[in-house]
Amino acid sequence: MSNPQPSTRAALRQSAAPATTPPKPDAVADVVVVGGGGGGLPAALFSRWLGDEVILLEKANQLGGTARKAAFWYWVPNNRPLREAGLTDREEDYLRFVARLSRPTMYDATKPTLGVPQEEYDAYRAIYESASPAAELLNSPGALPYRHVPDAYDYWSEIAENKTPQGRVLIHADAKESMADGGARSIESMTESAVRDGVDIRLGFRVQRTIIEDGRVVGVQATSAAGETISVLARKAVIFATGGFTHDAELRRNFLSAPLYPGCAAITNEGDFVRIAAFAGAQTRNMNYGWMCPISLERAVNTPSSLIGSFCVAGDSTLFVNKYGQRTMNEKLQYNELAQEFFTWDAQRAEYPNLVMIQIWDQRSQDNSADTEYGRLIPPPGADDAHVIRGNTLSELRDNIAERLGRYRDKTGNAELAEDFLVNLESSIARFNTFAHTGVDDDFHRGEKPVQLMFNGAVKEEPARTNPTMWPLSDSGPYYAALLVGGTLDTKGGPKTDTNGRVLDDNSTPIPGLYGVGNCVASASAQAYWAGGATLDPIIAFAYRAAHAAHSEAAQHNRDINAATDHVAHA
Repeated sequence: MSNPQPSTRAALRQSAAPATTPPKPDAVADVVVVGGGGGGLPAALFSRWLGDEVILLEKANQLGGTARKAAFWYWVPNNRPLREAGLTDREEDYLRFVARLSRPTMYDATKPTLGVPQEEYDAYRAIYESASPAAELLNSPGALPYRHVPDAYDYWSEIAENKTPQGRVLIHADAKESMADGGARSIESMTESAVRDGVDIRLGFRVQRTIIEDGRVVGVQATSAAGETISVLARKAVIFATGGFTHDAELRRNFLSAPLYPGCAAITNEGDFVRIAAFAGAQTRNMNYGWMCPISLERAVNTPSSLIGSFCVAGDSTLFVNKYGQRTMNEKLQYNELAQEFFTWDAQRAEYPNLVMIQIWDQRSQDNSADTEYGRLIPPPGADDAHVIRGNTLSELRDNIAERLGRYRDKTGNAELAEDFLVNLESSIARFNTFAHTGVDDDFHRGEKPVQLMFNGAVKEEPARTNPTMWPLSDSGPYYAALLVGGTLDTKGGPKTDTNGRVLDDNSTPIPGLYGVGNCVASASAQAYWAGGATLDPIIAFAYRAAHAAHSEAAQHNRDINAATDHVAHA
């Protein structure tokens, strides 16, 4: 076959109404995987290693999706290195931990399913059962070689239900010490394995709809940016792994429970499967939640395709204030919880006063904590600093913040600084400095939990300091600032699936031939972010289970392939 260069832009969305089986499809495989990121590549690999012919269709012009930009920690309960280190991670302890966080208003440790719905309890058990075998299978041929990160704390290491607060995190074996490039490394090694082992990868094709025959999903139709339409049949199953709806404004606006900004998911994550699965009869779940993270307002508006969330807030002499100049949150909270603070509703003013937060730091943090990894916003010399606002005095900084914020009025609901912003800012800094001197944050308890120290980044060492996350801001400039909003890493709602990734209809009956994995389907975690890597761990576990379930399906088709496949782009 020829190998033309794939398009640099994705095809536009068309109607998702199902198609009928074409007399001569353009391609046929046992399993068709839609999406080539952190869920699609493992699903394709697992399917191929079971002996199935696999075609992988990717909407973008490269593989990786959101995972390529991620650190790609994956949080694996009861993993092999943890066991070999003599640590214990019992299933019953794990179940209590995840249930307590996922459904805090339903959780009851005395009940058989811990108070959560049976289907969610079963999903937790499926993750525990399959995550480690999936990780080992990916590791053994070098598709996803890992190293153990035994010292990484869970984001909720301190709660009573967490009996294994460290030891569940794995990372790509070749990731650098900071682990920030783990996603790129992981996508590269899985891609190499997929090509080596015969996965048929086709780039630049947006799947628009399923092909349904006698109530069964038997394939998909996809289009290229150039307008070419192809029909690809699956003898056994179609597995969707196309990501969430971060970059679809209508879905985001109408389903998410807070006004989250489009975040750092791949720009192609537009909720395609929500619409496609609806036509196949799927029911949806968990549509109101996202994986959240603070993000740079300016980068989200100006460079969304390369946006990385602010996973770590750098610096000790730094704080956040809102448009009133008030400090309202613990800046070192884990990112999912920190982002939720941006959406506090003020019923008296009928507004979100924290919708745009302003990170302020001094020359000390600029000199000692500059770092761009994990989306930190204090740039070192030579790095992109277009988002940084400067002022030699707090008064000058205030004026420059007001000017910069004014540029984005149409993106922030006309947010502007309050008239008493400067007075309140000076008061907020004075109060913060008092806490920094004592090392105890009486307002928001900054630096009191292990995960907050893990997210602190580099700071200047100080003798006898008791709280490394805090230091007084300088009495003199220069000062710096950046605008932050709450965004999505990706959304986490979509069609409901069972423990094998089969998409379920309105009666919770599997739709024949249709599977879903990852952020394009409803997450078992509900509202929670269990730990660093708890996004990818369930994805890999359910990719493993979906591949095995799909492999067991009886083959349905053995049709001729149209010669037009010569025009399909391959990776």
